[in-house]
Amino acid sequence: MDGNGRWANVRGLPRIAGHREGVRTVREITKICGKIKVQVLTLYTFSSENWNRPITEVSALMKLLVSSLRKEVRELMLNNVRFTVIGDISKLADNVRNELIEAMNKTKNNTGLNLNLALSYGSREEIITAVKKISDKIINKEIKTSQINDSLFSEMLYTKNLPDPDLLIRTGGEFRISNFLLWQIAYTEIHVTEIYWPQFRQEELFKAIYDYQNRERRFGKISEQLQINNG
Repeated sequence: MDGNGRWANVRGLPRIAGHREGVRTVREITKICGKIKVQVLTLYTFSSENWNRPITEVSALMKLLVSSLRKEVRELMLNNVRFTVIGDISKLADNVRNELIEAMNKTKNNTGLNLNLALSYGSREEIITAVKKISDKIINKEIKTSQINDSLFSEMLYTKNLPDPDLLIRTGGEFRISNFLLWQIAYTEIHVTEIYWPQFRQEELFKAIYDYQNRERRFGKISEQLQINNG
């Protein structure tokens, strides 16, 4: 969700104003995704690298996260949205972590859209953690190296209960992955827009989905193979 700070800067506003407007976008996009039956919406909210930002901005972001959760949980319940988190939340302050856990517990039985926040998340760290888990299993003789495959590795990731993404949308015109779901997006379609996240609303979401719908997803095959399988 790139461009909150830049959106604020071009308007002569403090960066936190951009983050607040970004929360409004989250609210709208979540509602729309629920209505059009999206299964999972993962939002890259705060990366492991974002801890390197000025402490004042990090503190303001965490306060905004807590206040937003308190306001939105009732709305999530009304809309049957399940709330989950991926990332190393042990690094978060106790009050932030407790708020997240409470929201997850309240919505865990909802059966609609899964709103999944990537918080204190870094994909390389996630992959290293997965390797350590597998190594421990080998040392404890729970598995053999010959059993290691895509499925087993995926089970060791934060996203073990989630499908791999079909579509990745990057706002703000940035053409890089930025340590996000590196394993999971092996065959994900990528859509980049110059629009800053605070301006990314229904029209832009539908443009991205339309772009996705008009692509041919071959997964290593050729077009003729797909035509035969679909024919």
